[in-house]
Amino acid sequence: MSVYVYAIAKESHPLDLKGLEGVGGSAEPHPVRGGSLCAVVSEAPEDVSVSRDDLQAHFGVVEGLWNKGPILPMGFGFVAPDEDSVSALLEQRAEEFTQRLDEFTGRSEFNVKGVQDEAAVLRAVLQDNAQARRLNELTRSGEGTYEDRLALGELVAQEVQRRQGAMAEEVLAAVRPVASAEQVAPSSQQYFVSASFLVDDDRSEEFTRAVRELAERYGEGVELRVRGPLPPYSFV
Repeated sequence: MSVYVYAIAKESHPLDLKGLEGVGGSAEPHPVRGGSLCAVVSEAPEDVSVSRDDLQAHFGVVEGLWNKGPILPMGFGFVAPDEDSVSALLEQRAEEFTQRLDEFTGRSEFNVKGVQDEAAVLRAVLQDNAQARRLNELTRSGEGTYEDRLALGELVAQEVQRRQGAMAEEVLAAVRPVASAEQVAPSSQQYFVSASFLVDDDRSEEFTRAVRELAERYGEGVELRVRGPLPPYSFV
């Protein structure tokens, strides 16, 4: 029977699983042991769907375990053929898993995402760039050519990218000294910075303060969102 796997922990983990419901409405999750490690599993549903209920069940189990001690959290939807294969994997990779668990002890993940208001950045570009301002005035007056409009669009896009790239580097530079590891995603149309950081628990307040102070300096039009402390999803 296939099993749904939530996390790996040391055998000494408290494993308080009472009241937790598995993905797909399955029975209460339970441990599968292998050497000095254990994995928390439940019977795998026939169809693992990315539904709100299943996501909540998965993260509820993972975060409940993490609150009691270090774990290696599995991503949503991780299914193994049976409990024997899980137990064998724990024994085969015991040294690697134990080392990772030791690295996560006393540390948590924090996610930082940066969002900039489109209207605000456009105003800033037009205010600071004389060429963009001239092309914009031509376009608004109806005197600009097609080439002028094209040049304006390209100039604004380049300037927005440059500004957001500089802000992303500022954010990373502000928090890197406080973090022990990082995972940085490519910038996107939605976020000018999106990164995860592994932070020692005794430096979590320092980390969030660094982000908050930078957000205050940016002021209106820029939002820095911080989520954490979280299990180290991005570092497993």
